[in-house]
Amino acid sequence: MHLNIGEIKNNNQLYLPVPGKIIDIIELTATENLYQIRLADGRPLNHLPGQFIGLSIFGKGEAPISISSSPTRGPEFEIIVRKMGSLTSELHLKRPGDIIGIRGPFGNGFDIDKLKGSKMLLIAGGLGIAPLRSLINFIIDNKKDYGHLTILYGNRTPADIILKDEISRWKMDDITLKITVDSCNNDIWNGNIGLITDLIPELYIDQNNTYTIIVGPPVMYKSVIVELDKKNLPHSKIFLSLERYMKCGVGKCGHCMIENLYCCTDGPVFCYDNIKNILEAL
Repeated sequence: MHLNIGEIKNNNQLYLPVPGKIIDIIELTATENLYQIRLADGRPLNHLPGQFIGLSIFGKGEAPISISSSPTRGPEFEIIVRKMGSLTSELHLKRPGDIIGIRGPFGNGFDIDKLKGSKMLLIAGGLGIAPLRSLINFIIDNKKDYGHLTILYGNRTPADIILKDEISRWKMDDITLKITVDSCNNDIWNGNIGLITDLIPELYIDQNNTYTIIVGPPVMYKSVIVELDKKNLPHSKIFLSLERYMKCGVGKCGHCMIENLYCCTDGPVFCYDNIKNILEAL
């Protein structure tokens, strides 16, 4: 879905925040919470997997936040937020029933139609599992339309792994799931220890019928693509969600420009084939 500027002009929600009520809060780790939100008028957000919102708190400002729930699961939507600045710290003080501001949804998400009928390899680093969760649950809810799903998920330590209970349920949905951590000191951990790139060589990837989607800290992208190149995976079948400071969300302010592209409207999901020669992209 590419954002149409003509549609923007007729949709004030993309310019002005509307009230959103926090319905539930789930503590995932010491620094990450999951928030379930309902728009005040009760209508669904009408987002696609991979899109984001502008979340605002009066007196603290606004920040772009990935949507982490599937649009197939009710009028409420969910976000996963790490406490790391003044706005997110303020959000972590909120309680169910509190009101926040919502703009959006924004951006070019995952092409759920293009992915139909194909196998998928999803590679998530750290909080990158949050936007991928939207796609994963969408695929689970439309399983007959998609091929086998393989998920690689890497974190710094076992304590940083989020969505532990949900991940266990994913395994029961015939999903191949491999998790690794960079290091393990005092945590009880029986899984793999090493970088996420260590999980790729052992995979069998059907080059002609597999799409790969990578979401995580930008530092991991180049090394992951190096390993995928060893598998001769076509660059036209590799997609990445890029991080930039997406302030306005509608391609007006220029904060998120990558040469001639706007991360907020042309992305955040990009085909690697289209950006691999843009120096500022990775």
